[in-house]
Amino acid sequence: VQRVTARMLAREGDLLPVSAMPVDGTFPTATAKWERRMIATDLPVWDPDICIDCAKCTISCPHTAIQMKVYEPDAIDDAPTGFRSKPFRSRDLPGHLLTIQLAPDDCTGCGVCVDVCPAKSKEQANHKALNMVPASQVRNEERPHYEFFTSIPYLDRDALPHDTIKGSQVLEPLFEFSGACAGCGETPYLHLLTQLFGDRMVVANATGCSSIYGGNLPTTPWSVNAEGRGPAWSNSLFEDNAEFGLGLRVGDEVHAGEARRLLDELADRVGSELARAILDAEQRSDGDIRAQRERVAELRSNLEGASDLQGRRLSQLADELVRTSTWIVGGDGWAYDIGYSGLDHVLASGRDVNVLVLDTEVYSNTGGQASKATARGAIAKFAAAGKPTPKKDLGATGRQYGNVFVGQVAIGASEQQTIRTLLEADAWPGPSLVIAYSTCIAHGIDMSKSISHMKDAVRSGYWPLYRYHPGRAEEGHRPFALDSRAPTIPLRAFTEQEARYEMLHRSDPERAEHLGDLAQADVDERWHYYEQLVRIERSVPDMTTPEEGDEHDA
Repeated sequence: VQRVTARMLAREGDLLPVSAMPVDGTFPTATAKWERRMIATDLPVWDPDICIDCAKCTISCPHTAIQMKVYEPDAIDDAPTGFRSKPFRSRDLPGHLLTIQLAPDDCTGCGVCVDVCPAKSKEQANHKALNMVPASQVRNEERPHYEFFTSIPYLDRDALPHDTIKGSQVLEPLFEFSGACAGCGETPYLHLLTQLFGDRMVVANATGCSSIYGGNLPTTPWSVNAEGRGPAWSNSLFEDNAEFGLGLRVGDEVHAGEARRLLDELADRVGSELARAILDAEQRSDGDIRAQRERVAELRSNLEGASDLQGRRLSQLADELVRTSTWIVGGDGWAYDIGYSGLDHVLASGRDVNVLVLDTEVYSNTGGQASKATARGAIAKFAAAGKPTPKKDLGATGRQYGNVFVGQVAIGASEQQTIRTLLEADAWPGPSLVIAYSTCIAHGIDMSKSISHMKDAVRSGYWPLYRYHPGRAEEGHRPFALDSRAPTIPLRAFTEQEARYEMLHRSDPERAEHLGDLAQADVDERWHYYEQLVRIERSVPDMTTPEEGDEHDA
């Protein structure tokens, strides 16, 4: 960091010799924290007396600049003056304290956390549990608080269930301080993903916004925990990222298979009981993963000093016996357009891969060109008169295979449904596709309301929330579950808040009205179709040997 990263940040990279570069092209992670950009003019300040422990601020923060820790009281015995805390409301952890802490030099001042905060003062108008204050007034005060906050250990990962907002937000984020646009709607999904699975994630990332803020060397926001574990991240191209991610998964499976074969052959040597425990391990929960890592460490210890080829090879591959979680990540330009054929191939492969589509409905990184994810009536480059055709239904592509888990989420509309969908996607042993609505500056919205704006996308029926779970179908239940209610506001109430739609109303009101009517019809028809998927019973009469006169419902 001192010899290479700091000099590049100081714009002295041209002075570095080639010998200073990593020989294999691998750069260290957890380096965005050294940038300390200090770009915010206003910073959020936490008022613990009003806070209701909802954790909406931390799960919504686009830059992981506001974080949450729960701890026992003695953890802050040496806290600096003014360090804020409050009793944590939880039956699972009585007597614990909570702190919501800002990273003052890394916050962009987007104001998303203040906008989503639901806790309001009863005595003071417009005062919430988080309030924007001029940075010059609080930055110096918050620096020692943040430094101390980083020294407080995170809760044990088994302390709270992970399927709640609070339960997910006490977990350590391994994606922090990205250089994404202030208020970015993509990054909250990534830092949540790392909280849930980060220390065992392998990420294949498509070129796009997520590669710019994810691996814009010399720094990266992808981080590691105290044990040095974190996501392994690599970037690929627009056109082949799905295949690239599938290759990573196949390689992992091959190595794991080889390790299992060797362990079975050397079971008597390393301990048959240990070998059987490793081979039969469930590896679904964090506790399962921790126990498997402990067994693998014991296996390595038993193999220490091995001189034969098989023993050395098993020692090299031992980590492959711990379950990893492969995530293929990219935007809609990759998933709907340039990399679509590869994505379709991967979904049809049956392999245990997870796909996260950060859907901004436009080519955000390259200037705002229309993609097949752009909705009808929206203006974008190459669709200056409003896109005349409806958006492609990527979820239908996944659902048609029957063995692909498909989820459509919007973190600002339902944090709980987003968490549940990601957990189910990871747990499903086949392909998973999660399509995440991602607000973007290209939409022409107030980015301080970037996350809360997603609520209107769902309330209008523009972005229904659902999960298609093949496991439910295997058990004889309906696989499709609608997680959002029927539309309660017209589509126009949502689109009128965005410049990408309002521009057409100003330039060509008649065409805008026509496309708007068609778009509303799209919403109505899609919702009617989803209702049919929910209501249709999956039990079908046996038609293999029908008796004469039998009637069968289609």
